[in-house]
Amino acid sequence: MVDLAEGDEILAVRFVLLKQSSLAPERGLDKEVAELELREDGNSSISSEGCDIDDIDPRIRLMYLVNEGDLEGIKELLDSGTDVNFKDIDNRTALHVAACQGYIDVVQFLLQNGAEVDPKDRWGSTPLADSVHYKNHDVIKLLESHGAQPLVAPMHVKNAREVPEYEIDPKELDFTNSKAITKGTFRVASWRGIQVAVKQMPENFIDDEEKVNAFRDELALLQKIRHPNVVQFLGAVTQSSPMMIVTEYLPKGDLNAYLKRKGALKPAKALKFALDIARGLNYLHQHSPYAIIHRDLDPSNILRDDTGHLKVADFGLSKPLILANRVKEDKPLSCKDDSCRYVAPEVFKNEEYDTKVDVFSFALILQEVVVSPL
Repeated sequence: MVDLAEGDEILAVRFVLLKQSSLAPERGLDKEVAELELREDGNSSISSEGCDIDDIDPRIRLMYLVNEGDLEGIKELLDSGTDVNFKDIDNRTALHVAACQGYIDVVQFLLQNGAEVDPKDRWGSTPLADSVHYKNHDVIKLLESHGAQPLVAPMHVKNAREVPEYEIDPKELDFTNSKAITKGTFRVASWRGIQVAVKQMPENFIDDEEKVNAFRDELALLQKIRHPNVVQFLGAVTQSSPMMIVTEYLPKGDLNAYLKRKGALKPAKALKFALDIARGLNYLHQHSPYAIIHRDLDPSNILRDDTGHLKVADFGLSKPLILANRVKEDKPLSCKDDSCRYVAPEVFKNEEYDTKVDVFSFALILQEVVVSPL
């Protein structure tokens, strides 16, 4: 959405931007489409079809021409004195639009003509963040060569000696042809010649203290966990945004998908799977110096490796038993999907609980293993 200051006289017009801010909330449109709507009084708007683009305020024409990749038109406007750093109602500049579209020649020209390299829109996104989101790699390199800085993550440290040993350079993660995968691991990426699973945090989550603390807690747990029946933690991106957790990638998928294909398993197979899950849970519950409660155990959080063995995954809701034998949530659990049916009653009732809530979930999973799921 774009508007002008009160008193500016322009022709009401609506343009269609192919790509919007990487941090903008969805507006009921296609995820890759946003509307650029210009109104004089807020009461009417018309399509750009049928109106003369030359009658529109030159600053708005600049945004439109950048969206179209019209380098000659952009040059003409800037030569006539149009402000290259004009910001619309969302605080977006022409450089934001060019970075989203991946027009490297336009980005280069705007920078050469005085465009600020790191302006932030209303959601806190910069041209560099937008180009990273849309995987415009040439634009990323160009912006970085002009001094663009990645968004600072909440766990960023000033002293290089304080950078965690598990820190991964985000430039090493290749999301080319990336695909969404099972719950809790989000996407597949390539890292140092191997495929890995990447749990990527939304960039705007850095302003949510509760979510940042949950991220810290998950990292603290993952660093300590090493077992054949638990998904292996490989590293994380904590010094730049978006922050990410990187784990081993298990291409055979999760137990939920497997059971839907196979139905009830033969006793030998069911016993093998049950033992794999039990070994992983036992390791967590016997962990020293304190036990770890998974608390979100369900078939979609149990993954299959290349040998057919199962591994427990996704520790985003896990809890350590540090000071007491039981823990309690600060607020009632809210659930929106089918995994809620695996959660023990005491968690839903916001009562104190312990490792037995994982045993409850395990029992329901075991029932599905031996009885065909619905």
